[in-house]
Amino acid sequence: MIPSDDPIIGFLESVHPYDTLPRDELARVAGSFSRREFAAGEEVYHAGEPLKGLYLVKRGSVEVLEPSGGLVSLLGVRNSFGERGLMRDGLAVTTARVTEDAVLLLLPTAEFRRLIATFPAFERFFNRGRSSEGRNTDLTTLKVGDLMARKPVTVGAADSVRTAAQKMRDAHVSSLGVVEDGRFVGIVTTRDMTNKVLASGMDPATPVGEVMTADPVALTPESLGSDILHIMLERRIGHLPVVDDGRLVGMVTQTDITRFQAVSSALLVRDAATAETVEEMAAVTARIPKLLVQLVGGNNAHEVVTRLITDIADTVTRRLLAMGEAQLGPAPVPYLWLACGSQGRQEQTGVSDQDNCLFIDDSATDDDMAYFADLARFVSDGLHACGYVYCPGDMMATNPQWCQRMSVWRGYFSGWVNKPDPMAQMLASVMFDLRPIGGAASLFRDLQAETLEMAAKNSIFVAHMISNSLKHTPPLGLLRGFATIRSGEHKNHIDMKHNGVVPVVDLGRIYTLIGQLEPANTRARLLAAEDAGVISTSGARDLIEAYDLIAQTRLENQARLVRSGRKPDNFLAPSDLSDFERSHLRDAFVVVRTMQSAIGSARGARG
Repeated sequence: MIPSDDPIIGFLESVHPYDTLPRDELARVAGSFSRREFAAGEEVYHAGEPLKGLYLVKRGSVEVLEPSGGLVSLLGVRNSFGERGLMRDGLAVTTARVTEDAVLLLLPTAEFRRLIATFPAFERFFNRGRSSEGRNTDLTTLKVGDLMARKPVTVGAADSVRTAAQKMRDAHVSSLGVVEDGRFVGIVTTRDMTNKVLASGMDPATPVGEVMTADPVALTPESLGSDILHIMLERRIGHLPVVDDGRLVGMVTQTDITRFQAVSSALLVRDAATAETVEEMAAVTARIPKLLVQLVGGNNAHEVVTRLITDIADTVTRRLLAMGEAQLGPAPVPYLWLACGSQGRQEQTGVSDQDNCLFIDDSATDDDMAYFADLARFVSDGLHACGYVYCPGDMMATNPQWCQRMSVWRGYFSGWVNKPDPMAQMLASVMFDLRPIGGAASLFRDLQAETLEMAAKNSIFVAHMISNSLKHTPPLGLLRGFATIRSGEHKNHIDMKHNGVVPVVDLGRIYTLIGQLEPANTRARLLAAEDAGVISTSGARDLIEAYDLIAQTRLENQARLVRSGRKPDNFLAPSDLSDFERSHLRDAFVVVRTMQSAIGSARGARG
């Protein structure tokens, strides 16, 4: 163990997330570390070996290698490694080798897992980029045990109100559980401090038992989120203790509830669906940045956040279609409004333009086509007013090229597949992300299946699509750093859209094409590609984790911009990240580049 006179605590205070721990907890964790010295060239562990715990670099440098020997990352002081294997089955998924004489600190596996289970900051930090698939994000059916604070802060009934106030201040909480002999007896809140102590001029030495709410209403860990909502609304309270067999095991507050904002997104959907004017809808979509901050702050997975935000755009679009028909009259023939781009993939973030088109039944006359041109203009203008700005490339239904009868659309897809010139590749890439939003969905169903089958059978088209997908590359520099933008407004930043998520979006589209898969969402495409055997299980797992980390980092950066009063964008300064975050983001980009190389090599072998 670390000697008591070792400055390990001071070192940990400079390393995230250890810097979030209370002082007594930090001392405990520091005492759990053991110190290991390694000479240059010495292996710390080999791929496939059982891991002894989490490693933290105190001095020197370590290179992390793929099982094949390829370099994954080069780590320095304050970087951690080994967590990927620990979060899986306890076996190392890489090889770690010292490149410069090093001092490493080893945190035992059991202690690492305790920190993950006990402190949300650790769970978020070390579990970033891993799937939250299956997570219940419906507050009403979520169990209270998943919402409550992990470690409730408590005070004794005989302690003074001054002591209680100091505990609230130091722990940054607005309520304390009052405990006697291990049993829960009451609750004291900041409101009690204001209304009962300060307002009445009460002596700060007054025992907490005289101002607390005794035997308050409480819930069990098995209660549902709906119970929280009903009690808080009915009784107008903001704190609910969670009690198990007389012991206080947690505290749920209104702040905790904001972490699960599916309800808030539903409110925005409701408000958009019932809006009477475009102005009312614009007021709804103006609340999306705040929703983004709440969802990201609640540690929701990126695919949940983008899905909820896209649902709002879908609702706005359908409402505009209904308003357009109310103004112009009923549609003369069946039609279908489709979204492409990020809305089509259900991947919208805090900044999105509009990409859409109209499929129209072949029975439409020229007069009917004029109707749909007016409808397209009404909807597109409305979307623009709601913040979904006009597409710079004019990929919108207002462009006559993208407002056509079904026979024309079939000709488009057939021509793109059979004559895959650069423009055809670009258009096909966009159109493979189509998703019906409003109208007769049957107009698209057969066309989608036909096009996928036709495209997959054309090896030349597939080769051109693969070549086109490799034009977007991860921002990896030559010296194990990032290739940032060199000049202009976003100098020294990474474009987290075009060089971050888009390379993975392109790969997902290729896998969909090869496997003739139906999903439009990128993450769903990667999972479907794994199930269909288009990519290996290990390749799919690594790529999904890399995509999760990249997409999550992009959203967190947008939320950070909103919190600072700025408009969200896709540009990230690596200097805003910790050493750990930079290292793992770079690892994710390496995985994407590796998968690009693999599909490029496969194309070469086929060609």
